[in-house]
Amino acid sequence: MRVYNFSAGPAVLPEEVLKEAAAEMLDYNGTGMSVMEMSHRSKAFEEIITTAEQDLRDLMNIPDNYKVLFLQGGASQQFAMIPMNLMKNKKAAYIITGQWAKKAYQEAQNYGEAVAVASSADKTFSYIPDCSDLDIPEDADYVYICENNTIYGTKFKQLPNTKGKTLVADVSSCFLSEPVDVTKYGIIYGGVQKNIGPAGVVIVIIREDLITEDTLPGTPTMLKYKTHADNKSLYNTPPAYGIYICGKVFKWLKKMGGLEAMKELNEKKAKILYDFLDQSKLFKGTVVEKDRSLMNVPFVTGNEELDAKFVKEAKAAGFENLKGHRTVGGMRASIYNAMPIEGVEKLVEFMKKFEEENS
Repeated sequence: MRVYNFSAGPAVLPEEVLKEAAAEMLDYNGTGMSVMEMSHRSKAFEEIITTAEQDLRDLMNIPDNYKVLFLQGGASQQFAMIPMNLMKNKKAAYIITGQWAKKAYQEAQNYGEAVAVASSADKTFSYIPDCSDLDIPEDADYVYICENNTIYGTKFKQLPNTKGKTLVADVSSCFLSEPVDVTKYGIIYGGVQKNIGPAGVVIVIIREDLITEDTLPGTPTMLKYKTHADNKSLYNTPPAYGIYICGKVFKWLKKMGGLEAMKELNEKKAKILYDFLDQSKLFKGTVVEKDRSLMNVPFVTGNEELDAKFVKEAKAAGFENLKGHRTVGGMRASIYNAMPIEGVEKLVEFMKKFEEENS
């Protein structure tokens, strides 16, 4: 039996995608082999990666002067790759709204001067700071944000005023959850294991003028964007099976009506949960209302023992992975694209019942 999987990542995937992949496991498209066994230089795989890229371009309206790269190393490897490729003046501005932005900021300090121009650490990252008039250094190479904070459940509803500097955004946990204007970013990237596919692939959408030979001295060949851009993500063996599943999810998203339709559905799902939290006497959301994420919803009872009891009973009732991140405790429901609306409705039903029994 399938459970309702509220994991923050690796996370729920569309059931029809999993069924399709299962049907093709032993014989992909008449090749007599699985995509897992296929040469990444084969015609069949070339078609898989080319189609996946085109479908992603269609979904996001990616302009021609941006490259799409399917890479490895997760979002965490980008924390180093970005400064290695972009820090020409050895200076960059970071907006710290959670664990992952903080890790990226710390990593960048190995390569130059990373300046924290705003932070919401003072209130456990429960809000997005005002970024309309930041003190961005004149010689900063870029401004970095983590757009949706998986752990803390916050989301930039308005992009920062970068004062003409290149914006770099980690969108791992809100990737393809709503329409986005790619032209506002120099780099928009994310690990796919939250909203798009299995762990092991990171997608980087990068403006062509940022892809140069001029990287920091000592940058490994594999960590140069140019290496992958020049070789259409096939410089070395890519995470082939992961890319194949991402491609299927892109097709599923198109079939669902694209990113406008997904945004509508995601707003509907989030509203069901937030509306309940706002009127509950037992459960409380932890995020400032205007900065709430549509993807990750953290909540608490205010009592650690009760939190633990809730997680345990929820699991027994078929709701998996509701325990909050170890750094904040409490609970968190990740309601990505593939979480069906009835999953959220059933969760709220269960929460109401738990509240009645425990208040």
